[in-house]
Amino acid sequence: MRRLEEAGYETWCVGGAIRDALLGGPGTDVDLATAAPPTVVRSLFRRTVPVGIEHGTIGVLDEQGVLHEVTTFRHDVVTDGRHAVVAFGASLEEDLARRDFTINAIAYHPIQERWADPFDGRADLAAGLVRAVGNPAQRFREDRLRILRALRFAARLNFVIDEPTWTAAVAQSDDIAHLSAERVREEWIKGLSSARDVVELARLWEASGVARTWLPELRVERASALGAIPLADRDAGMLTAQLCVPSASVWRRFKGSSAEVRRAEAIDRGPVAPASPAARDVRRWMARVGDATDDLMALAQWQDGDAATWTREVVGVRQRGEATSRGALAISGNDLIREGVVPPGPQLGAVLEALLEQVLDDPSLNTREALLTVARAVVLR
Repeated sequence: MRRLEEAGYETWCVGGAIRDALLGGPGTDVDLATAAPPTVVRSLFRRTVPVGIEHGTIGVLDEQGVLHEVTTFRHDVVTDGRHAVVAFGASLEEDLARRDFTINAIAYHPIQERWADPFDGRADLAAGLVRAVGNPAQRFREDRLRILRALRFAARLNFVIDEPTWTAAVAQSDDIAHLSAERVREEWIKGLSSARDVVELARLWEASGVARTWLPELRVERASALGAIPLADRDAGMLTAQLCVPSASVWRRFKGSSAEVRRAEAIDRGPVAPASPAARDVRRWMARVGDATDDLMALAQWQDGDAATWTREVVGVRQRGEATSRGALAISGNDLIREGVVPPGPQLGAVLEALLEQVLDDPSLNTREALLTVARAVVLR
């Protein structure tokens, strides 16, 4: 700030760090808003990154290597609900006026110990209110992702969305279909990871109407099983699987990674629990669900108070080293070929599957000698 101001450019601290500091939260990286054009910002600092130069944002690395976003005062010229064309040369108040909510439109000048709060954001923080800057309908028409941000802030801060802002969000909830899947996915994941109560986040998505477009699989009644999950333990894939049935279609709609989609598909296939807590049934269930075992165990523990019995048996199977996949058998396909039991080809897979079936019933058979004997008998049949 000193360097920018000594160069003759008004500069303020802005953004979420100011909001969270006023709420007594932990410190985060502070962003700056300045009258300096992006070219000047780059010239004043040794280490910079053009993180969003078309929108006036330069990342400046401090001496500890922490990146701070420095953005030139700007105002919107054209918006289409997804993107904005901005112009520089605005005042601080014009810059704050283009922000989404009053609680995010507060600026602080630590050198002069002054506040700039033209929209009473500090009063809304005290009142626990999410309120749009200016006209809510206009704010959402400028960028409809702000509807999802309103839901996220309300759930994260345990705030109420003020009535005009809520009314505008509901009225435009059907207009978010044209948002990019990546932006919606990011908001959903941020919401799950930060909400004070995941139940409230799910309720807001449903009540606002945005779930109709982006999360038709959402089942709010399933949220109550989650309880108060610590922020550090939240897994977006698992939470989505609990809240949305099925969940793989959600990740495909969100254009998630292939790994995210595959994981969700495995969870959806299930079944969520073995036929009984007996060791044999647990081993067969583990063989069927494969890599989804841990995910399905966690889901079952959320959904079923009686899951502890069979989940303990899963732990036992693993501790005893009992095979639940072909790869865990004491003999491989190459071993069977070398021993002359079966030639390469489709029959090899069938024999290995038969061996696994035997071992799932009786783990003591999982030795090289025993499996060779079983394999020869299978081939003779």
